[in-house]
Amino acid sequence: MFQMDVKTAFLHGSLKEDVYVCQPEGFIDADHPSRVYKLKKALYGLKQAPRAWYNKLLMFLLQNHFFKGTIDPTLFIKRLQDDILVVQVYVDDIIFGSTHP
Repeated sequence: MFQMDVKTAFLHGSLKEDVYVCQPEGFIDADHPSRVYKLKKALYGLKQAPRAWYNKLLMFLLQNHFFKGTIDPTLFIKRLQDDILVVQVYVDDIIFGSTHP
């Protein structure tokens, strides 16, 4: 059994809708003080960030032949002959388990 914490998880998700943010305190463009910015990727503190990260990880796992759990959508299973690899995701924490160490 192994575990990991994805330190920059929320910075990797892609947004499905347009999200605009105002300039953060301490970073004001003097030429355009009222300018807003359209985000290209998810950002920490954004309410869409956890879902964007989950969708990114989901696509990766599915492309690598994992099956998503029907009861628990954060549980992924991959079978290779007699071996089973289990991946459990909780936000940015991931636990891996296998029948073959």
